[in-house]
Order: sequence, then structure tokens, then C-alpha cells
Amino acid sequence: MSLKVNINGQLFDKEDAKISVYDHGLLYGDGVFEGMRSYGGKVFRLQTHLDRLWESAQAIGLQIPMTTEEVGNAVQETLETNSISDGYIRLVVTRGSGTLGLDPNRTSHPQVITITDHISLYPDEFYENGLEIVTASTVRNHPSAVNPRIKSLNYLNNVLAKMEGLRAGCVEALMLNSQGHVAECTGDNIFIVKAGRLLTPSIDSGILAGITRQVVMDLATEDGIPVEELTLTRHDLYVADECFLTGSAAEVIPVVKIDDRTIGVGTPGPVTRTLIEKFREETRK
Repeated sequence: MSLKVNINGQLFDKEDAKISVYDHGLLYGDGVFEGMRSYGGKVFRLQTHLDRLWESAQAIGLQIPMTTEEVGNAVQETLETNSISDGYIRLVVTRGSGTLGLDPNRTSHPQVITITDHISLYPDEFYENGLEIVTASTVRNHPSAVNPRIKSLNYLNNVLAKMEGLRAGCVEALMLNSQGHVAECTGDNIFIVKAGRLLTPSIDSGILAGITRQVVMDLATEDGIPVEELTLTRHDLYVADECFLTGSAAEVIPVVKIDDRTIGVGTPGPVTRTLIEKFREETRK
């Protein structure tokens, strides 16, 4: 059975789901998106994702032509139609079709697209044994240029860094900000554990305010683990006791080596394992 894609509240076969080649989302990366997970047929933190989508759209002056309730219903309908229980949802809003030129005032009819599919981002052994990552030379977008808190369709900055990681034989790469401080990875936020404290770059380091990131910080706090958002350098990562990444698709995944330097004892640590389990429990509620 062909998967269905939802465009503006209407379902189409995957092969027939189309938008105009004049859409500014395609021509200029002018639009916003969210990546979400479903567990047991229920979208994890749906309202939080929708709130962030609307905030991203507001930041670029994009009017979403549906209400949050309508978009939420479209997401749920698409999941159910495709019989996807545990899966991935890509929710996209484009600027709409227009003329060849940057002027967003010459576009019309923004497209609201919901794609649902099955997902297996990383093999199970990566969660059991941990990832190896490298630092990319590609610098994270400066917040005064394109603020990383806007989850825009233009991900070329991340793609270039991802390519560096892949060339080094790694599935993820660390990105630094323009000051040389740790920002985030190409698709995930980063955490370290040092002396029993959970540390992660602050929002003003130029990162996306990840939803999984916030869930993990809340779970750690509930478990009595001190959490701090602060400025981190690569030195802090190299001397960390533990390291892990968070993201809607990746969930919580350990990192055991950065730039060929072993983190801690070279295996996923106890705090990381605890938070992986607590996060999985949270998704089953």
C-alpha cells in the first residue's frame, strides 16, 4: 500500500503528492518544519512541536493558513491512514508559489505538508555501544544572520557539516559557533556529564531549543541530577565523563569518542543509560 501524504488537509498517494516548482520553499528554502515522533500512535509532545512551528513561522513572517488544531488533526489523520504506530512525522510549511525572485510578497498559498513514515535512524548497536563523532570546520549559522532557533527549510549549513562527518566515517558531526564554542551537532543537541552534573550549551550559544533536549533536562532534574546550561568548549567535551546527543529522531544516543579522543571510559556511562531509560519510559506514557 502506498503511503499517503497530507497537503493542506487533503490526502494524496505518495507518488501524487506535489507542490509547484515555483514554490519558494523549493526555490529558496523559504519555509519552516518540524520533525516529530509517534509512539503507540500518539505524537510525542505534539503541542510543543506545533508551538515551535508557529514561532518559527512568526519569526520569518509566514502566515500558516491552518489553525494549530487543524494541523494537529491532519498529523493524526495521516498517521492513522498510513497505519503507523511508532514512526516519524515531517511537518513542513512552505512560503507558497510565486515568481522567480526573493520577494515573499509575490507568493501565495503556503503549503502545509505532513509526511509520515517508519524510521530507524541509527542501528541498535550505536545506542548500546555509543557513537564516534568529529568536529566540523563548518561553523554554525550566526544568530544575527539566520537564527538557529528558526527551524527553517534551509539546512545547507547542517548539510555541509554532515558531509564532513560522513567523510570522516562518522554519522554525526559537532558544530561550533562563531566564537569557537560548542553549539550542537548537525541534527541533535549535545550534553556532557562532568562530576555528576549534566551540562549543555545554552540557547545563546546559537542552538535550536530542542524539544527532546528540554524533556531530558526535565527528567534529569526530577531524578536529582544537577543541570546547567552554559558556554562549553571542545576541551570540556574531551575531559567529560560522559557525552550523549538528543533529538526527536535520534532520541537519546551515547557518544564515546570525539575527534578520536575517548570520552570517559569509552562506553556509555551510568547517567546516560539512566536518561535513555527514563526517556523511553516517558514516550510510553
